[in-house]
Amino acid sequence: WSSGVVVANAGHGHPTIRKAMMERIEHGLTHNYCFPSEIRGELAAELARVAPEGLKKVFLLTTGSEACECAIKLARTHGKAIDPKKIVIVTYHNAFHGRTLGSQMAGGIPALKDWIVNLDPAMVQVPFPDGFRGPDTSFEGFLKALERAGVAPGQVAGVMSETYQGGNASFAPPEYIQKLRAWCDQHRALLIFDEIQAGFGRTGTYWGFEHYGVVPDLICCGKGITSGMPLSAVIGRGDIMDLYPPGSMTSTHTGNPICAAAALANLKVIEEERLVENSRRMGEIMQPLLREVGARFPKHVGVVHGKGLVAALHMIKPGGIEPDSRLAADIVRRCVEKGLLMFAPVGYAGASVKVAPPLVTPEDAIREGVAVLAEAMGEAIS
Repeated sequence: WSSGVVVANAGHGHPTIRKAMMERIEHGLTHNYCFPSEIRGELAAELARVAPEGLKKVFLLTTGSEACECAIKLARTHGKAIDPKKIVIVTYHNAFHGRTLGSQMAGGIPALKDWIVNLDPAMVQVPFPDGFRGPDTSFEGFLKALERAGVAPGQVAGVMSETYQGGNASFAPPEYIQKLRAWCDQHRALLIFDEIQAGFGRTGTYWGFEHYGVVPDLICCGKGITSGMPLSAVIGRGDIMDLYPPGSMTSTHTGNPICAAAALANLKVIEEERLVENSRRMGEIMQPLLREVGARFPKHVGVVHGKGLVAALHMIKPGGIEPDSRLAADIVRRCVEKGLLMFAPVGYAGASVKVAPPLVTPEDAIREGVAVLAEAMGEAIS
């Protein structure tokens, strides 16, 4: 019930995707760094087609971490062209953007930065307005956090946020993001959405940021882009994407032909099988059911967050909102023993029970999965 790690949007081993990969293997050339590749061009064109108007240039990469690093590089380069001091990247507390040096410095989980010797002082985190761990959901909270950090608006090169915070499935209020979009425009800062988990229908819309009614300057995407193969992308405005010449923002396996074939087939499946619509419809069933489960155990479930086919139940100790990672681990263990394969606990302090079934999941499987989860939770709490 995890889609791998929020990867298998089209399910595990979809026959259309497997067939496309096998045909590409038979083609013979399994790499394409040095020479033009028709299929790589086809994928870039398809991603530009499904992106919002104005975001029509694409860099194909390999991992989500790589995509986020690319976006940071573009934002800082764009900022420095305006003012050499315009280099600050603003991200959020509890955010996860990957496991490489730059992506972990941009992330908002201090424990993941212990290995880094010299943290970049121009990467600043502010509270995420989820209404639970971050109770202040006003945009004024963002402005005050920058002021406390000693950051002037003109120093900000970009603001990067997961569309929803991955481990907690937490969304910001739409009005907050709309004000953030206007603030970025006012101060010539780039708005970057990390859609690694949210993209390609996961939240009941094609792109997760559609829930906010805004369009970013750069999109980082991956995971569900192929439903199983290592490929990611950055999609953005032409003036930003053209800051570096061709070939300078690539790496050895970017746009690998087999992965590109998987991605093209996957995007076709998402469209032809109406998986975005299924995610929305099944989410309208799953989300209320999960909230009902949370309401049965109010002393132990602090809040249930999510949209579409992603959700998280935030486990707490009775009497407050202190995270209960041991209870979360016990619930997940019991689910797995009952045949419901789940993430290990994730999110804040590792205390969130996360749910992310494939977008092909039918209603009966949604209801069965929630019933198993409720049973496991009841046993663990009792």
